[in-house]
Amino acid sequence: MSPSPSRVPWPDYRAVWRWHFYAGLVCIPFVVVLALSGAVYLFKAELEAWQERRYDSLATGTAAPPSAQVAAVLAAFPRSRFEGYEIPAGPGRAARVLIDHPGDAAHPDGGARRAYVDPVGATLLGSVWERDRLMKVVFRIHGELLMGDRGSNLVELAACWTIVMVATGLVLWWPRQRRGLAGVAWPRLRGGRRLLVRDLHAVTAAWLSVFTLVLLISGLPWARCWGDWLRTARRWTGTVVVRQDWSNGKGGGAGAHAAGHGGTAGPGGGRSADRAALDPVALDRVAAVVAGLALDPPVVLAPEPGAAGGRWTAKSQTANRPRRVNLVIDGTTGTIESRDDFSTKHPIDTAVAIGIALHEGRLFGWPNQLLGLLTALGLVVVCMSAVWLWLRRRDPGTLGAPPPGVPRARSLPLVALMLVLGALLPLFGLSLVVVLLLERFLLRRIPAVAAWLGLDLGSAETA
Repeated sequence: MSPSPSRVPWPDYRAVWRWHFYAGLVCIPFVVVLALSGAVYLFKAELEAWQERRYDSLATGTAAPPSAQVAAVLAAFPRSRFEGYEIPAGPGRAARVLIDHPGDAAHPDGGARRAYVDPVGATLLGSVWERDRLMKVVFRIHGELLMGDRGSNLVELAACWTIVMVATGLVLWWPRQRRGLAGVAWPRLRGGRRLLVRDLHAVTAAWLSVFTLVLLISGLPWARCWGDWLRTARRWTGTVVVRQDWSNGKGGGAGAHAAGHGGTAGPGGGRSADRAALDPVALDRVAAVVAGLALDPPVVLAPEPGAAGGRWTAKSQTANRPRRVNLVIDGTTGTIESRDDFSTKHPIDTAVAIGIALHEGRLFGWPNQLLGLLTALGLVVVCMSAVWLWLRRRDPGTLGAPPPGVPRARSLPLVALMLVLGALLPLFGLSLVVVLLLERFLLRRIPAVAAWLGLDLGSAETA
């Protein structure tokens, strides 16, 4: 016998279950792709070091001036524009010269290209298009599903619904009248396959929930729509800065987006039509100044756009963003004009920097990577077990959605929570409006579709 509506506690289990179910339908395919690509991206530095090992086991000796190294690259690519010089990270390691190349048969649109130079003798060892590097491809899968801005919007939308899925999942997991921790803190092993898979799904998700939410929230600043929303909010509140330390891709396409995600596609993350002409003497002078500062690698030197060869930037682009330092240096005198590091940032920027470093597994070394890897693999387990449970419980010919719960008037707190999330996550709010309108004015009017979806045709007022 079911409890009367006046005695149904909030939150109603069936209403929360329906939200969790539909959120899962939206999210699971994306979560699997993002978890697997994110697991690979956690080891970006290690994988790139392995790929580029032949450039970092060179004979040591007296290095040629940086300007000579850059000149060798520009001679090999005469139509290119100098973008930046990455200081060798140690003895026997190649310098990286970043150029903006007009294109070739494979890449007619051109873009950022990375050249590897032996500092001893200033010999060009090889080059690669930035967009073709393995971790750039992995990032484009992780950040935009290889679909550009449209893919970025899909990823952001999936992340928003995943927040809903995690929150409702925690409500469903929360022990009510259960005695003991079996099925709550660890799976029950003797209740049959279905109970074991159910517990594996719920318990694993509960253990991962906090860090999963951290990953989702820390990824929002570089999402296209939410990043724009944050910029607008910062303008309204007077907390906007001249230049953020990250990019959400607006105006720069995939290159800017990748640079904002810890990439080093170039000092500005995109093509620079107003980049000042290379001043070889200034480059050598700035490199000598920066060499004695022990900044965390990689460190990229570049003339400031429109600075007519006078001012240069030196940027530590270490993946541990709280340790990044940005310098502005007078190329004619070698004087450091300004220094921007973690201690000088606005609290919003410091929070984002910590979040991104944590997201990428670089905030506190290998334990951060291990935590990220376990979370990514655990999310795959949660998703696969959810699909198995769904296929086992649904009736043939139906979607298998949980039955409607109590009237919406009884679930006003749940609705209020979704409205708050819709305001904080505008893309989620927009999708919620679209779904509700679609359900009310189209799906309910087609009995076969409504029955397959599990909608209550008798009333439009159930949660």
